[in-house]
Amino acid sequence: MAAMTSSARPLLNRRLAEFGTTIFAEMSALAMSTGSINLGQGFPDTDGPEEIREAAVRALREGRGNQYPPGPGIPELRTAVAAHHRRRYGLSYDPDTEVLVTAGATEAIAASLLALLEPGDEVIALEPYYDSYAACIAMAGGRRVPVTLRPHHEDTARFRLDLDELRDAVTDRTRLLLVNTPHNPTGTVLTREELRAIADLAVERDLLVVTDEVYEHLVFDDAEHLPLASFPGMRERTVTIGSAGKTFSFTGWKVGWVTAAPGLVTAVRSAKQFLTYVASGPFQYAVAEALALPDTYFAAFRADMQAKRDLLASGLAQAGFEVFRPAGTYFVTTDIRPLGETDGFAFCRALPERAGVVAIPNAVFYDHREAGAPFVRFAFCKRAEVLEEAVQRLKALAG
Repeated sequence: MAAMTSSARPLLNRRLAEFGTTIFAEMSALAMSTGSINLGQGFPDTDGPEEIREAAVRALREGRGNQYPPGPGIPELRTAVAAHHRRRYGLSYDPDTEVLVTAGATEAIAASLLALLEPGDEVIALEPYYDSYAACIAMAGGRRVPVTLRPHHEDTARFRLDLDELRDAVTDRTRLLLVNTPHNPTGTVLTREELRAIADLAVERDLLVVTDEVYEHLVFDDAEHLPLASFPGMRERTVTIGSAGKTFSFTGWKVGWVTAAPGLVTAVRSAKQFLTYVASGPFQYAVAEALALPDTYFAAFRADMQAKRDLLASGLAQAGFEVFRPAGTYFVTTDIRPLGETDGFAFCRALPERAGVVAIPNAVFYDHREAGAPFVRFAFCKRAEVLEEAVQRLKALAG
């Protein structure tokens, strides 16, 4: 009997054909094979608060969440998310109709885009962007339209949004703006003026906005995180995405959430229920307790990360990089051209052998690869002694 054969058609559908193995898998494998310090992927190397970990253990032992939790998320967590937004930002959400718990922020992004886009709809995203944005837009059949954040060296040494370019990118086919602040990978925190301009544009052109605010508690110096939903006209058209992983250093728990007007939440839930359906049952109870931690926790967490930022940023500068000191997140973007390099991919693939450190080339976050070619991202959500050792290794580049 002849063997069954597949057709000549590729197995992976064409919407996802451009997405292969992520750079994070490649670089993490390289870190393991070379014994390098992994400052590539953004996950902490210590756990979060002990009392929150114990809250998860307690939920497991008491049988809370060991079976399917409610589809929208347990009431305790939805109530805690609503209380968090009210206490921090003065935003009022109904926990029953305006909060949806998801399997991390990544599922929230996917469910939002799958729910809100029709094939051919254009989505404007701030480039460089978290790599799942492009894949989720593709899965929804949308067309991504990047607006590039560009480095400004002279005044603030930050990546900035060109508001004229953003406005020019909107067409009659634009359905949605996908905004990320604090911004991964550049560390930019959009200012009040930039956010007001985005809000004005969304209202004027009747656009939906999905805003990824998972680094809301990681802002440094005089930067301030301002939810886009708090601007006039935005409450009813904005899907805000949050996450426990970045704030409480339990990234493996995969607990995220969406807050939005009831119609938007209903739409997102319609897609979400056919993705994971539900997830992270016992961890939801623990995160509900975490969101109620006193302000002293959030202040100490921010101060600790700012000290680590300063440690790594200073070390990178001493090693010869141009450093864009981030106003938020736990990533530092650098320019490798002062080291005589121009290709971030080649640089990162060689760095483990040269210095025993792993980083990520920012070009993977760009549609316009040439715009990101000389930039490299390092994560500083690691123990201080790990960062100190990485800095010592990287100083070999300056020699």
